[in-house]
Amino acid sequence: MRKLTAGLFAAAAMMTATVATAADPIVIKFSHVVAENTPKGQMANKFRDLVAERLGDKVKVEVYPSSQLYGDNKVLEAMLLGDVQLAAPSLSKFKKFTKKLQLFDLPFLFKDMAAAEKFQQGPAGQKLLGSMKKKGIIGLGYLHNGMKQISASKPLRTPADASGLKFRIMSSDVLSAQFEAVNAVPLKKPFSEVFTLLQTKAIDGQENTWSNIFSKKFFEVQEYITASDHGLLDYLVVSSTEFWDGMPADIRPQVKKALDEAIAHGNKIAAEKATGDRTAIEASGRSKVLDLTAAERMQWVEAMKPVWAKFEGAVGTDLLNAAIAANN
Repeated sequence: MRKLTAGLFAAAAMMTATVATAADPIVIKFSHVVAENTPKGQMANKFRDLVAERLGDKVKVEVYPSSQLYGDNKVLEAMLLGDVQLAAPSLSKFKKFTKKLQLFDLPFLFKDMAAAEKFQQGPAGQKLLGSMKKKGIIGLGYLHNGMKQISASKPLRTPADASGLKFRIMSSDVLSAQFEAVNAVPLKKPFSEVFTLLQTKAIDGQENTWSNIFSKKFFEVQEYITASDHGLLDYLVVSSTEFWDGMPADIRPQVKKALDEAIAHGNKIAAEKATGDRTAIEASGRSKVLDLTAAERMQWVEAMKPVWAKFEGAVGTDLLNAAIAANN
């Protein structure tokens, strides 16, 4: 009888634990490196709010901005360990998982954001989202920052003007090759150090979007900005394959729908900031914005285009051709 009673108590305890576990919400920790007022920060908060509104206590999204949990260089490792469920690193950060995403660093590949969006939402761009699944990472959507411009301590109108100058870049072999193509010196440095490096003249220039140049005040310590639109700076919203595929079948589609809507919200903000922040920089009078003529721009294109061939093998010819076709 004592054994039977003990067994009943044990069964009841297990049932209680099971009920408690079933009632616990799915927690999604979203780690990113920028402030909450940026397009990425606002996208993350929008996602959190949509999930709370639609899924109640079934799913809880916790947003950790400004590298409160991890920087972009560590967050993917943390994700594979289950410490983070969502992140949105720049497309340059995925080289150890796939070389195909190096496509997005190629100079002058997309003529504008509309072309980049067309490629990303097309068959080739959507297929790329699954290019890291075997490594445990799944892409869920592309988040825009915008087209990159080149700032410097001297006016840059032709590739010859950049010769010998030191430019900060993200950790990307493609971006190294890009500046080496115009006889400049690329230096891989953390984003957090760029303002000080420019201010102290340790570097001569950098490349970035209008929103980053404005929000980080790079325009205050750079005399010239060439409106080059020479490259793309976007992010990839990712999760671990284990976590994403492990979500209940009735929950995952609702979470994905909320995420898609949040990304669209962030992309709209990014587009508005690209225009507004350029205007604010010009109005400040601190930095002179240089618009290239068609002939000047073609010199830059011709100087940097050989970089495509250098990375075509790693990226894939079919992928490169699909990206080129998106400009039409």
